[in-house]
Amino acid sequence: MTDTTATGPGAGAVTPPPVRLHGVALTWLRMRAVARRHAYVLARSPHRLFDVTLWPLVDVLLFGALASYVGGGHATAGGRAAGYLIAGIVMWHVVYQSQISVSTGLLEETWSRNLLNLMVTPIREVEYVGGVALFGMFKLAVGVGVVALGALVFYSFDVTTLGFGLVPIAAILLLVGWTIALFVIGVVLRFGSGAEALAWGVMFVVMPLSGIFYPVESLPTVLQPIALALPTTHAFAALRGLVDGHGLDWAQLGIAAAETVGFAILAMWFLVRMLRVFRRRGLITRFT
Repeated sequence: MTDTTATGPGAGAVTPPPVRLHGVALTWLRMRAVARRHAYVLARSPHRLFDVTLWPLVDVLLFGALASYVGGGHATAGGRAAGYLIAGIVMWHVVYQSQISVSTGLLEETWSRNLLNLMVTPIREVEYVGGVALFGMFKLAVGVGVVALGALVFYSFDVTTLGFGLVPIAAILLLVGWTIALFVIGVVLRFGSGAEALAWGVMFVVMPLSGIFYPVESLPTVLQPIALALPTTHAFAALRGLVDGHGLDWAQLGIAAAETVGFAILAMWFLVRMLRVFRRRGLITRFT
């Protein structure tokens, strides 16, 4: 029964029961809380913007200058190669920024010795990853925006002229970045802080195998089957079709989507398994 015996100006007033959130509303609240926690860290440490400002700018200057040199003669082949280089580096940052934001989200908890505190809260793993990914969307927008703006200002390359086909390609690359991040998080949980280098290093393994700037046939024969097994390879093949003016290659996009789903399922299984090992063996002591 509600207590109405209070005295004073509000005497006799019925105190409303506290609002309790359930289901989707509670999940969304926790995800927003995680995203806000990382936003506060970024606001207090602006140098953390290096990954989404200076690094993308260096990339666009480097590959843009190479594209300008290659296509300087305005030959058909040179112009196509220049388009591959600039469009490729812009879209590569969709993969890179989405992966690095989620991976370093967990690493931030280990660096601040906050992982134990996080694990005793009622937040679920999917809510935490969702919150980090939510904040990562902001970093993704900034990073890709810097690359696209740099390409436009310095090299007069407007990536939006490639058309609506960029949207499904970017969506697949975004999911690939998150999938790689799940693998990295699982490895870090299992092997400790010594595996943190994978957060950055794994992308430089995927990059040359994905045919970002060239067809897969340009790779050594022994590496071509590995490259074809990566969804990024087919996504960038579809991107080159847009650069060539052939329209969106739905066959390549379909292969990329199917491989992305397969790798995402494998990544989630791997992460869940590593979490079980992490809890059973008490590996939290590595991060405290």
